[in-house]
Formats: sequence, structure tokens, C-alpha cells
Amino acid sequence: MTFRQRAEQIGANLQGAIVKHWDGRQSILEMQREGGRNWRQMEWIGFYFQFLCESVLPDLLQMPGPKYGNVTFDGFLETPWDFKAHAMNTSSHQIIVNDSEATAAAIGQYGAVGLILALGKVEYNDEARSFQAWHSNLKGGKSKYELERIKRGAWSRLRKVSFDLQQISFIRLTDQALVKCGSFQADFRNADGSARRPKVLIDLEELEEETVHFLEF
Repeated sequence: MTFRQRAEQIGANLQGAIVKHWDGRQSILEMQREGGRNWRQMEWIGFYFQFLCESVLPDLLQMPGPKYGNVTFDGFLETPWDFKAHAMNTSSHQIIVNDSEATAAAIGQYGAVGLILALGKVEYNDEARSFQAWHSNLKGGKSKYELERIKRGAWSRLRKVSFDLQQISFIRLTDQALVKCGSFQADFRNADGSARRPKVLIDLEELEEETVHFLEF
């Protein structure tokens, strides 16, 4: 199959199996109930989309996909695939994807890496942060990360409380596509002073030719 044919086949399996509106509380409880390992995560939308793909596509994709070093792709169907979600009602069209070295290695081995990207409109928490309080209580209290943030006096972002799915795009990343991409956290360091591994940073406005298929909701 060509890359486009693989994208269309995956899309045909997702179409009709994924609902348009994702309520944060319901989605997190569903992940918790069904044994989803990432229901505690603050950025639940991306993890919920991964959970949905893993639920819908086990007969089509090998999951998880191939591993390069410490980096594992989400799935595999002739090429490695990753599942991502992104808010459309934001000023930024840039999306952090995967480890740069792992992506380059996968492209070198298979010719391309596929990105399955859920795009939608998000609603944020109210000023009282009731959703954040609900999620913290469900987890059994504030996480170590949250306690450290409070200790530092760092600002807390408003949490996303819902996601209205508008489109799922299938993007083909090749060496030529990577030339159009940037790099994220290339100059960042961890708390112990070690360098963080750079990640591929894509700009959706620069990858129109690489978007080979899409579904509308």
C-alpha cells in the first residue's frame, strides 16, 4: 500500500468510531475505568486520543510501534505512526511531535513517519479551577510535580475541560518535510544539568503538501 492508502484505511476505521465532543471528566473516568495508563495526566486530550486509537485500531496497527533508543512510536503499519491532538482555537499552529533522532532514524529505515493528528476546539477551566480541583481529588491529591510548582511559585495554566473534534489529519513526515520543521528544547537542560533531547517541531501551515488525507467531524 502507498502511504495515502494506509492513511485512508486507518481513517476508515476511525470514522464513526470516535465521537465529536470529548468531556474532560467523562474522558478521564473512561480511561481510568478501562485501564488507560495516562488518566492522571494534566494534558488529557492527547492521551485520550491515544487511548481511543489504541481501542479502535488494534486489528490494523501493531501497537506499540518500533522503538529507537528510549523512544517508542505509538503504532506501526508499514511505517511508524504517532497519535497527537492539538487545539485549533489558539494563535499557534506549531506542534511538538517526537524525538528528533528517533524520527530521523525511523524515516531512514522506513522512508516516512506518519502523524495522526486530532484537531479541535477546546474549552478551558473556569477561574475557580473546579475541573483542576476535581482531577486532583480523583488522583488522590496534588502530584509531586504540582507541589513542586507551588513551592517555586510558578504560574499554573488553566486546564482544558473539553474538546470538540473538528478534523483528523494524516501527515507524512520525510527527510524533505523535516527541512521545513523546527526543533523544540534543543537548548533546554534538565534539573541535573543534562541536555534535553530535541524534538521535532512542526508548523501546520508549512506542511500542507504533507497532509495526505483528512477526516472532518
